[in-house]
Amino acid sequence: MFALVTSPDTATGLRLAEFEEPQPLANEALVSVHATSLNRGELRLLAIRPDGFIPGQDVVGIVDRAATDGSGPAAGTRVAALVDQAGWAERVAVPTDRLAVLPDEVSCASAATLPVAGTTALRTLRHGGDLAGQQVLITGASGAVGRLQIQIAREQGGFVTAVAAVRHADDLRTLGAGQVVESIELAEGPFSLITESVGGKSLAHAIERVAPGGTIVMFGSSSGELTPIGFRQFVPGHEGARLQTFAYYASGSAIGADIASLLGLVAAGRLETRVAMTLPWTDIGQALDALRQRSISGKAVLTMA
Repeated sequence: MFALVTSPDTATGLRLAEFEEPQPLANEALVSVHATSLNRGELRLLAIRPDGFIPGQDVVGIVDRAATDGSGPAAGTRVAALVDQAGWAERVAVPTDRLAVLPDEVSCASAATLPVAGTTALRTLRHGGDLAGQQVLITGASGAVGRLQIQIAREQGGFVTAVAAVRHADDLRTLGAGQVVESIELAEGPFSLITESVGGKSLAHAIERVAPGGTIVMFGSSSGELTPIGFRQFVPGHEGARLQTFAYYASGSAIGADIASLLGLVAAGRLETRVAMTLPWTDIGQALDALRQRSISGKAVLTMA
């Protein structure tokens, strides 16, 4: 089979190469990959993984061979899945608890935007408990995760304040943000839940705005800045507040069930995905450039012939 593998000697850091066929374990289905989407974390992986590594985490395709232990869907079923690696290939072995059946109403491209970004959005919001009637602050709100967080928090009855550039304001309001501010300093708290993906000064300002007993979920640091944190930032005024880290790759089991839940919302018209560009996987360089330059609002999807 063919796969995109890391190659430091090429302009994109990748090359299309023949690779060994996956050998699924008993609890794994062999999936023929039709589409994948790019995530910002994969940009970092390209720089640190050894030559010949196959990246790729979002997978949408068709089950070629069902798991031999009887779990999971039958051969021929359309599925979406989240894998740790090797998704940028013609075929990949997927544990059956990490895949979900794709409803007829959801396209492959739309589904490909969900595994990493969608499960991150869903699971970061869970740290806030019951969001009905609660004030929720989302930083980095115009990104793929932020857009989904806005919609899911609103779906659960939360009142959302989004932090994003002015040019995104109308778009984010249509998704359910009650207020959009250009910087976190303009956000009026307190907030029961803050999802924080910027770090640095943004995280420091988040601490100032968290409600007593509230939660800040840190799941990224796009600014690259460190944040000095001390006890006096929390008291007085923010007693009992909690700083929670989150990484999707260490976020627990039942990933397949969460993907199925997200797909159900999309199928019902209650969750909007955004595909900003669709390209054949041989044109991945163009998609990587768009991601690095933040020139697209939405996800870049690659299709495999």
